[in-house]
Amino acid sequence: MAEGSNETEYPTTTKGMRMGTDPNSRITELLTKWDDFQLFQLTKFYWDRLEQAIEEGVDGVSSLITYEKIFNGKEHRKVTELTDKGNRADSSKLLLSLVMEKGSRARRVMWESFVKVHHGVPKLDKIIKEIQELGSDRFDYMNIGRGLSEVPSHLKGVQQKHKEILRVQTETLRVNTILIKEKVKIFQLVDRYAELTVISNVRGRTLVEHELLARGRDHEEWRKKDLRRELEKIRTDQLFQSSFSPRKSKSGSSAAVSGVPGIGKTTMVQKMVYDWATGKIFPHFQFVFSFKFRDLNNINSRINLRNLILDQYPYFGNVLGELWKNPEGLLFIFDGLDEFKDRIDFADNRRNTEPQFMCTDPECWCEVSDIVYSLIQHKLLPGCSVLVTSRPTALHLLEKAEISVWAEILGFVGDERKEYFNKFFEDQAVAAAVFKHVEENEILYTMCYNPSYCWILGLALGPFFTQRDRKHQQVPKTITQLYSYYIYNILKNHGREIESPRDVFLKLGEMAFTGVSEKKIVFRNGDLIQYNLQPSQFLSGFLMELLERDDSIQSVVYTFPHLTIQEFVAALAQFLTPDPKDIQKLLSEADSEEDGRFEIFLRFVAGLSSPQSAWPLEKFLSPFLHQTTCRVIDWVKEKVKGQIGNTATEAGKRNLLNTFHYLFESQNKALAQATVGSVETLSFSGLRLTPIDCAVLSHVLGLCDTIKHLDLERCNIQCEGLQRLEHVLYKCQKLRLISNNLGDSGVKLLSAALRQPGCKIQELNLFNNNLTDSCAEDLASVISTNQSLTDLDLGFNQLGDSGVKLLSVALRNSGCKIQRLGLRDNKLTDSCAEDLASVFNRSLTDLNLGNNKLGDSGVKRLSVALRGPDCKIQKLDLRDNKLTDSCAEDLASVFNRSLTDLNLGNNKLRDSGVKRLSVALRGPDCKIQKLDLCYNRLTDSCAEDLASALSTNRSLTDLDLRSNSFTDQSVPALRRFILTCRTLSLIQLWSNRFSRNGENQLKLLQGTRSGLSVKM
Repeated sequence: MAEGSNETEYPTTTKGMRMGTDPNSRITELLTKWDDFQLFQLTKFYWDRLEQAIEEGVDGVSSLITYEKIFNGKEHRKVTELTDKGNRADSSKLLLSLVMEKGSRARRVMWESFVKVHHGVPKLDKIIKEIQELGSDRFDYMNIGRGLSEVPSHLKGVQQKHKEILRVQTETLRVNTILIKEKVKIFQLVDRYAELTVISNVRGRTLVEHELLARGRDHEEWRKKDLRRELEKIRTDQLFQSSFSPRKSKSGSSAAVSGVPGIGKTTMVQKMVYDWATGKIFPHFQFVFSFKFRDLNNINSRINLRNLILDQYPYFGNVLGELWKNPEGLLFIFDGLDEFKDRIDFADNRRNTEPQFMCTDPECWCEVSDIVYSLIQHKLLPGCSVLVTSRPTALHLLEKAEISVWAEILGFVGDERKEYFNKFFEDQAVAAAVFKHVEENEILYTMCYNPSYCWILGLALGPFFTQRDRKHQQVPKTITQLYSYYIYNILKNHGREIESPRDVFLKLGEMAFTGVSEKKIVFRNGDLIQYNLQPSQFLSGFLMELLERDDSIQSVVYTFPHLTIQEFVAALAQFLTPDPKDIQKLLSEADSEEDGRFEIFLRFVAGLSSPQSAWPLEKFLSPFLHQTTCRVIDWVKEKVKGQIGNTATEAGKRNLLNTFHYLFESQNKALAQATVGSVETLSFSGLRLTPIDCAVLSHVLGLCDTIKHLDLERCNIQCEGLQRLEHVLYKCQKLRLISNNLGDSGVKLLSAALRQPGCKIQELNLFNNNLTDSCAEDLASVISTNQSLTDLDLGFNQLGDSGVKLLSVALRNSGCKIQRLGLRDNKLTDSCAEDLASVFNRSLTDLNLGNNKLGDSGVKRLSVALRGPDCKIQKLDLRDNKLTDSCAEDLASVFNRSLTDLNLGNNKLRDSGVKRLSVALRGPDCKIQKLDLCYNRLTDSCAEDLASALSTNRSLTDLDLRSNSFTDQSVPALRRFILTCRTLSLIQLWSNRFSRNGENQLKLLQGTRSGLSVKM
């Protein structure tokens, strides 16, 4: 038991959590039903996931456990101290360990605590829902697999041989270089393998190929936020028979792992097979069979599962029949679904009804696609497990498949990137220098989540930091420049072998272009011969040579090391062709493809028009045709000009962004200024911008001399994207950054831009950006000194009273020019009213305080200031502020001042409050033009007073009375004042309690005066 008394009063909930309130919920019943041993089983089964799941709510769970006297105060403090230091992972591990040490009651209290807080902790909520869904079946599943690892004695010999052969096949890693003397380096897998981050679901199963466009430094945000809150990390050994694979029967489990090109899917499979062969993972699987779809493409006739295995693993001979008896001990791996030549349609019902598609027996002869389908769907060898890997572009094929676990390889995050370069270069000084350059260049750094990009970066940049004669040259800063130097290094090492490198690259590029057009990445000897290419030492150095099995002989296939290299070579060919007359037509046709296949190709074409990118290649390939370069520049110019004004749709905005990438890659200042130099407005609202997009936008804005309005609302740029833009934002006059999750650190960056001497920003909208009082000091320093800023919207944040106190000091400063200030929904109370009131004698004319909790006492203090002779406030928004009729007298006292627009909607002024306001509305000095009284619980009792006052009013133009309780009894009074108030142009009366006849009587007034609108 806990030692000592619990002196601290612990809360029963924490910020961000909502307590479960249903005592009769399914999970509560289950916990009551299950005995101590079952709860022990449950805890151990979910242990790894619980460590992640409770990170976000660990302090709240600890509080509840302490409240139940399981933890003492000292133990609770140990847990929360780790949380306060940011060590949430260690904190959750400590909590679970403490609970397990304390025995069965502690475990029961812990699970009861989970039930109370799970709604506010996404990962925990997911686990609780799984348990509720499966109920006691969960324990049956936990016991599946017990005893399966025991191999019959007569199979132990073949298992040992199989493991040894797989170990030998997988223990080394072949890494391609660009050196003729050592074109392939062999490493031990365990020495070279860098761990990748894998998450237990798939984001966007219809993504286009190029994650280069959609990932980048924001991986750090994924790790810090989403990995902590919602995305669960999963180890490869958890893909089967773990809490991540919630199957209800023994029919088997299928897992799908998604990853973009070059992310490491095949290497991950190699490591999994190696780890199984050496006894590190999957002890419950007796045999693992791994296939590549690329190999399966060579099978052109019907085959059965027996021969499929024997073709690759002939030593199994006649023992396969014994394996079929225990399918639960079998794991089949199929790598590279996107490379499979046959389409597997899991939505095709014919596979379940028509004999020619059905494959239920491992001895049955059928198509390879039918075997794969039947294994995944558990029709063939039910009980076995299957793993499929694929690029995101082919994932839609699996949507109807019986997949138990979906996972995605995110790639490198954090220090994993640096670790890769440390392993890539033997000289650690070179590794550090290359990584430092990459880290400082946003465009290059965004590529580093992908091991394949890191490999290209290492090969292209290494020579700049190892060869003395390179140091005076400019290190690549665009992607096109980087790839140019990658090819340059190949040519430098292989150029002497080729009689006409320009001719070879032209042919190779034509083949590459056809591949891009047809989404083809694997080429055979027939393809090379078609383009008059012969396999050679040069090609072997440039292309990865792979051995593919055929029915009779081994056949060689070729693939570019990465899809982006294929696209670069395809782009390069356009500058090598002797007749470029159709280049603009080709580019336009490529640009018209909507699936993104030519997106990177077009960027490379634009980039190769730049002398910086062309120069290294021209050394070996001779100068590019000037005519081609001019036509490419002209095409880009027309493309940008045509897209500038076409941003009404999301597609239009995306196309404009792509053209900006062309401008960036071209590094052509004259071209950029000719196309965007005179642009006044740019809007990308609603389009997700990655850090690399922001870096490109920053480059373009730097060349815009006339930009006035930049709209980045809901672009999810976050602090990292803002960092790329901060140096150019000062040029804009109107800047909309609504809903970008900038946070307090983002405001720090913005403050630096606003303090620049030439800053032109007049309107700044930071609505809904997760700001707190921590950024108030930075904002205050800007408000008090910036000479251009007049309009600042900080609505829907969490500045609180303390934040407003700091802002108020700055607003009182004589240098402050703020006229419009938005503080809607900022958790303000009457405590800050005095501070707000103190700024009413400055330049402020428009103040939005809606959706706060100022209350009557807060309004009383504001009213005193509003009556001041120097007050300039014309527009005041006090909607939803817990106001009652008690403050009506104070409000009425300010109607004879400068106030012209007053929003009192969604309060509780009631009839008595409106009667007091009516007296002021009748006054000759009243200047109110717009008055909002919606949602104020008004009834017929105040209609006469309101009508009487407004009948003589000479300023009111807009009146909002919707969503109250007026009935037909008020119609005569309302008609009278509508007819007599000659200035009224709009009255809103919908959502009241009028009959159809009453509504019609009011509607008829609409035509009685020009410009009058009666909204019912």
